[in-house]
Amino acid sequence: MLPVIVMPTYNEKENIERMVRALMDLDAGVSVLIVDDNSPDGTGEIADRLASEFPQVKVEHRAGKEGLGPAYKRGFEVALEMGADYIIEMDADFSHDPKYVPQMLAAINDHDVVYGSRYVPGGGTKNWGWTRKVISRGGGVYTRAMTGMKIMDPTAGFRCHRSEVIRAIDFSKISASGYGFQVELSYIYTIKGFDVYELPIIFADRVEGTSKMSKGIVWEAMLLVGGLKRKYRDTNKIPRS
Repeated sequence: MLPVIVMPTYNEKENIERMVRALMDLDAGVSVLIVDDNSPDGTGEIADRLASEFPQVKVEHRAGKEGLGPAYKRGFEVALEMGADYIIEMDADFSHDPKYVPQMLAAINDHDVVYGSRYVPGGGTKNWGWTRKVISRGGGVYTRAMTGMKIMDPTAGFRCHRSEVIRAIDFSKISASGYGFQVELSYIYTIKGFDVYELPIIFADRVEGTSKMSKGIVWEAMLLVGGLKRKYRDTNKIPRS
């Protein structure tokens, strides 16, 4: 079994080394693929040093900042080339606590996709202001109402997939570059009939570094939701044996 954590980075010099060492300390058999968008703060150089220390760490350098969606697309491609059986999406800023990785890997044995979910019983957020809470919860309500999906945390960015899930998705159709990428994936899981399990987690706001959230990213996600049903009306479910 080879779980590969795909971790996009842009200006995460304060976090990336601590995160990689925390993941290695788990002794969970994971490999880490850092996809760095030519961070001007030297994140890529730190990642290269970690890769020279840990054989389980690989770095994919990209020419510039293109957004979360393109970074994950490339990361998934490389992870599959590495022979990944399971692919985990994870942020580098400790908003996604490494302690949940073993729980996700245990749960994926019985499901197609496992979310680290803030909005199921037992989940929650820490150190969030009320504005961010309203935007996040409101976005989830809006997304479920517009699409009919049942996933409680459709914007969650902490996920574990079986490799066959990733192989079954046509990523050339996914246009979102920001957090809308996660919403679009959530909708694809739903219409294809994948078994999604939401594992409760506590999502803590970052302590070090700067958030990548912006008004433009929020608007991209909101506008995207309204067109999802039309965009994917011809997408078929995965046949089950």
